[in-house]
Amino acid sequence: MAKKSDVFVSKIKEGYPTKGSLYLGAGVFDGETFKEASVSIPLSTLNRHGLIAGATGTGKTKTLQLLTEALSEAGVPVVLMDIKGDLSGLAESGEENDKIKERTKALGIDWKPSSYPVEFLSLSKEPGVRLRATIAEFGPVLIARILELNDTQSSVVSLVFKYCDDLGLPILDTKDFKKALQYINDAGKEELEKEYGTVSSQSISIILRKLIELEGQGGEDFFGEPSFDVNDLMLSESKKGNVSIIRLTDIQTKPRLFSTFMLSLLTEIYATFPEEGDLDKPKLVLFIDEAHLVFDEASSDLLKQLETMVRLIRSKGVGIIFCTQSPTDLPKEILGQLGLKIQHALRAFTANDRKAIKTASENYPETEFYDTKEVITTLGIGEAFITALSPKGTPTPLVHTLLAPPASRMGTLQPNELEAKIKKSHLVKKYETTLDRESAHEMLSKKMETIADETEAAEEESGEKKTKSKRAKEKEDPSFVETLSKNPLAREVGRTVAKEVTRGLLGMLGVTPKRGSKRKKTGLFGF
Repeated sequence: MAKKSDVFVSKIKEGYPTKGSLYLGAGVFDGETFKEASVSIPLSTLNRHGLIAGATGTGKTKTLQLLTEALSEAGVPVVLMDIKGDLSGLAESGEENDKIKERTKALGIDWKPSSYPVEFLSLSKEPGVRLRATIAEFGPVLIARILELNDTQSSVVSLVFKYCDDLGLPILDTKDFKKALQYINDAGKEELEKEYGTVSSQSISIILRKLIELEGQGGEDFFGEPSFDVNDLMLSESKKGNVSIIRLTDIQTKPRLFSTFMLSLLTEIYATFPEEGDLDKPKLVLFIDEAHLVFDEASSDLLKQLETMVRLIRSKGVGIIFCTQSPTDLPKEILGQLGLKIQHALRAFTANDRKAIKTASENYPETEFYDTKEVITTLGIGEAFITALSPKGTPTPLVHTLLAPPASRMGTLQPNELEAKIKKSHLVKKYETTLDRESAHEMLSKKMETIADETEAAEEESGEKKTKSKRAKEKEDPSFVETLSKNPLAREVGRTVAKEVTRGLLGMLGVTPKRGSKRKKTGLFGF
């Protein structure tokens, strides 16, 4: 009867063929590493997406680095979302140490230091290639979902886009969009209602507030020109695939911007890349570190959009690998689409932790070699459970794997090293200058000034006409005062009336006129 360890080795060798695959490590069974039980991931299935999960300090970042190196060596371009800022070491060769020697000896492999072609990109004003996109490229539907608008407000956004498109008013950045909203709520309201229908001022106010919120998270810097061309992610000056590291260390407190950018990038890739069908290797692989930031603040509409994009983009030959602490950080609709799963250790400190471990273990294929729920809490640093898709599309056996060490630097670049790398980049020069061509903001501002000038001129002209008309009327129809002043009889009546009114008022105030000599009866009627 064959030993169980022999059965284990046979199953792993059968389930993980090395041809056309990326080597990650070797299988571990009963505490022993079996060099011959090689664990390699088929390149052809990496457009089926993946997950790298595990508690802090268990080696997720090094696994991400190892996978990136293997893909680059295979000529596959890689995009890394670097939230923590610890992936820049890919640009420099690693240095051998005792831990690396011990690990490579256990795996029975040679280790050679290597560096990789790296471009540093940034969403903010951090050094690197500036990533931008225009609001027009997002379109009304995507913008409405990012701003979390209801159906009525979304229809207003569509109307604004239609109006600006019809009049040739480019909406490139947030100030263009704000100016368009302000215009249709003020000077252009009547014009808009004639052609497109009534728009609620309340809806416009809500959209403006949401837009200002997005600006506060960095949207003001992100939206604009020149737009980043996703084809530049594919460029490489060597046989190795280019590694584009998007530096996001200042984005952790801005989840809305992160989600916006992610959706923008995926949408642009989907719209730009041709349909590919089944390929021997993916055209591009994106790693999204700290993936919970994408989903924590996303609305239900945005989550649906992301889910749809994850499902569709694989037909373009593009793979997405999410990195997070627990599989439960991802929506189940997305988790169910992931072919590759690399699970580092999870820690059971609380009842919630134990529940998460139970849930995580149920996401992996059943195995005769491990108690998944138990082993998942005892995995060492640089060890992980792995399962992937075979070339036939079936899950590979779940295997406890001792992972190979990365060949590049397992640490960050120094500031002077980073600066030197960025200075050499031709893409930095291509995108460093912000363009601010005439767009909706400038065009509508001029239009509003013209309308204001015309209104002022019309009001002045109207005022002059009113003044002339009044004067003409006064000449034609003299006032009561003028009549009194010109007619002697009317003047005398006026004086008498005035005296009687004065006497009446004094009487009401308790003041009696002094008695004097009898007055002469000089009144017109003898009193």
